[in-house]
Amino acid sequence: MRKATINRKTAETEISVEIDLDGTGQFDNKTGVGFFDHMLDQLARHSLIDMTVRAKGDLHIDDHHTVEDTGIALGQALVQALGDKRGIRRYGHFALAMDDTQVQCALDLSARPFFVWNCDMPSPKIGTFDTELVREFFQALSTHGGITLHIDRVHGFNSHHIAEAAFKSVARALRMAVEPDPRMDGVLPSTKGAL
Repeated sequence: MRKATINRKTAETEISVEIDLDGTGQFDNKTGVGFFDHMLDQLARHSLIDMTVRAKGDLHIDDHHTVEDTGIALGQALVQALGDKRGIRRYGHFALAMDDTQVQCALDLSARPFFVWNCDMPSPKIGTFDTELVREFFQALSTHGGITLHIDRVHGFNSHHIAEAAFKSVARALRMAVEPDPRMDGVLPSTKGAL
């Protein structure tokens, strides 16, 4: 039952997202932005969230709207799929090493979006992809998913590795946070009575 479908259409993009929180990490992502598809595949595989993304955007301008709006739609899908959040672990964290790079993520599915990004990239491009769009994607995901999201680069000098480690560390932390907690079956993971 922890599934969601979001369709988002603006003058700049047309995006559809389908997710299953209880999947096995299957992915089928086509945004027209090759590197971004590769990152979305990593997000699905390492979170074990089945994910299908289709995006048509104004790529003749640049990749910005497509990447940001995909983050918005994925955040909205997470909110829908999580429902009232009863029985989930809520928090997740992961330190991921990839060659020269280590990136850490800590997150809280709090419904209180707050984004901290200490993960600057040494180069402005990865192929034709603007590295600043990695931050834009996670900002949109955090805001529209109601996620307190902290991403920190411990070290690293290769921008491709840093970006990929960021996506993988978020994926692993997200996997932990959305998992049902067998000790909290049907219980809201908050003393407030609502998330």
